[in-house]
Amino acid sequence: MKQEQITIQSLTTDEHVSVGYSDNDVVIIENVHNLMNPPSARMHMNMLAICINGRAQGNINGKILSVNKNQVIVLPPNITMSDFLISPDFEFKAMFFTTRILQSFLHEKISIWNEAMYIRHAYVQTLEERDINFYSHFYEMLRVCIDSAKDAPFRTEVIQSLLRAAFLAMCGWMMQRGASENKEKPVSTSTGTQLFRHFLHLLETTEMKHRTVESYASELCVSAKYLSAVCKKNSGKTANEWITEHVIEDIRYQLCHTDHTIKQICALLGFPNPSFFGKYVREHFGMTPVQLRQL
Repeated sequence: MKQEQITIQSLTTDEHVSVGYSDNDVVIIENVHNLMNPPSARMHMNMLAICINGRAQGNINGKILSVNKNQVIVLPPNITMSDFLISPDFEFKAMFFTTRILQSFLHEKISIWNEAMYIRHAYVQTLEERDINFYSHFYEMLRVCIDSAKDAPFRTEVIQSLLRAAFLAMCGWMMQRGASENKEKPVSTSTGTQLFRHFLHLLETTEMKHRTVESYASELCVSAKYLSAVCKKNSGKTANEWITEHVIEDIRYQLCHTDHTIKQICALLGFPNPSFFGKYVREHFGMTPVQLRQL
């Protein structure tokens, strides 16, 4: 069976998808037509969906998951979905978003998200009445902003600020759920999963993240090859991809949200000199550090 590749581009151009809002990092889906026989698909973005009514079931990376009314499903990138079974009354609201914007929204709290997604695999959770009430009111406010004129000043920034608030609230919810689950039934993890957790913690707490995989592996007392294999198995991303994601977000944060000079940022993030830093920024952002700072 042909597998669809779900990207922002594919979502915004699919005639069967009713897009409520989209920018370069976020797509909000209002409805999907002809949903009864969806094809196998591989996502290249994060997904968050709330089931409004009915029930859906599918194979997610080899594991059968189902979502019912008043449940939320959150999935990381590089997930393969197939073998869908959907009730005729199934309704949902969904959002697809890049890892870049997720890093920007959560920054130092990204560890909570990673723990839920990559360690506990807490993909499906039931919303309590207070959660439903909170997100219902929140969605109404978001809907007002989305319905405003597309040329309204700072429209994208306002919408993304609201989304950031929602993600922060969800991280708090994930943290509480995780603590409760661990208290009731401690999570049993393999040696590889424990190593992956230690790597993420080291990466998130290290100020100078721009280091080699070998450097991180040495601190964890394993080989770089083994560390990368463990990361790939647990998250679908190599150790180097994890490092790059965090370095890129640190660069964006330092340039766009602090008054540090470029020389100071180089020292803070572990770059040898401004010339090397400028080359790295151009490679990953397509512009110079000064241009990125002026956005």
